[in-house]
Amino acid sequence: MNRRHILTCEYPPDVGGVADYTRHIAEALAGSGEEVHVWCPATRERREASGVHVHPGLGRFRPADLRRLSVRLDEFPAPRRILVQWVPHGFGYRSMNLWFCLWLAQRAMAGDGVELMVHEPFMELKRGPVRHVLMALVHRLMTLVLMQSATRAWVAIPAWEPLLRPYTLRRQIRIEWLPIPGCVSSQACAPVSPIRARYAEGPQPLIGHFGSHGREVTALLEERLVRIMDCSAKPALLLIGLGGDAFRATLASRHPTWADRVHATDYVAAAEVASYLDACDILLQPYPDGITSRRTSAMACLSQGRPVVTTCGPLTEPLWKESGAVVLADVSDTAGFASAVVGLIDDPGERKRIARQGQCLYRERFTVDHVVTALRAA
Repeated sequence: MNRRHILTCEYPPDVGGVADYTRHIAEALAGSGEEVHVWCPATRERREASGVHVHPGLGRFRPADLRRLSVRLDEFPAPRRILVQWVPHGFGYRSMNLWFCLWLAQRAMAGDGVELMVHEPFMELKRGPVRHVLMALVHRLMTLVLMQSATRAWVAIPAWEPLLRPYTLRRQIRIEWLPIPGCVSSQACAPVSPIRARYAEGPQPLIGHFGSHGREVTALLEERLVRIMDCSAKPALLLIGLGGDAFRATLASRHPTWADRVHATDYVAAAEVASYLDACDILLQPYPDGITSRRTSAMACLSQGRPVVTTCGPLTEPLWKESGAVVLADVSDTAGFASAVVGLIDDPGERKRIARQGQCLYRERFTVDHVVTALRAA
């Protein structure tokens, strides 16, 4: 039996995209016959999924924590195969944990195989506060160490490959795109009709947004909602995910006439998300850098066969326009985004077509089976 060790900065019940992704991949790998060990920080009580051995003892990724981890890893037969879920801000030391990168280099020099799953490479280096410039420079030093240690690097979006390539210093290492699946249960675990009835009255359209409701996304969403919420259909809005309650309160304060039509679930367990997505007629998913294949919230909507209206930005891959799987508006085109949503509210047939195209693309390119096949074949 193949044995794989996954190192991650977060794992459920911790909340976050990396946590959900790691759980999803670990369980799928275990289901395919691998022995999977997940090493993660110790936070709250966790339940082990079938076939996945969770070791919550990484602390804050300090040198002492890493020495203890080495002792525990050395209990397994060499060479160990280590898959690192890499986001520079996830491993402590205010996102500048060079010690962790050097520790991985030591494991590689000792014979272990180190693979990277790069969710984000490094901060943009630009004029700004000295602290941000320092962080961006240290991120690049960390990247250099990692790219000299890894046997292979996977990237969440193709745009990361040319950013990472210079740090290989012409070392022969494969850097491949590994799309992010929708990290939710594919089947609704609760009846959809009662959920819809809770948030929308009769034939009233129910539009939704799924995500963590960060400031950059909610700013985009709010300015687009003005025309949508005031259109003749008077839709209800459902905010799904952590932070939704706070954003709902903000919208109700700034737009009192919407108050009775704006609802929020706040945190929803992965097993329950599908039911809430299925209840929505349209999902509004604007992103400041545009939709990309690393956006787990968009992937979840597509996996459920829901029509998605989203933004096109500098990181958006060509496949989104080519496939017709989503409705795209440029990130600067607020009016175009709102018009697209209003148009879909009035056109059930087009909603079904977009939903069908989106789910078809997801099944062809993004399911967890594709990820597992690529990882096991490497």
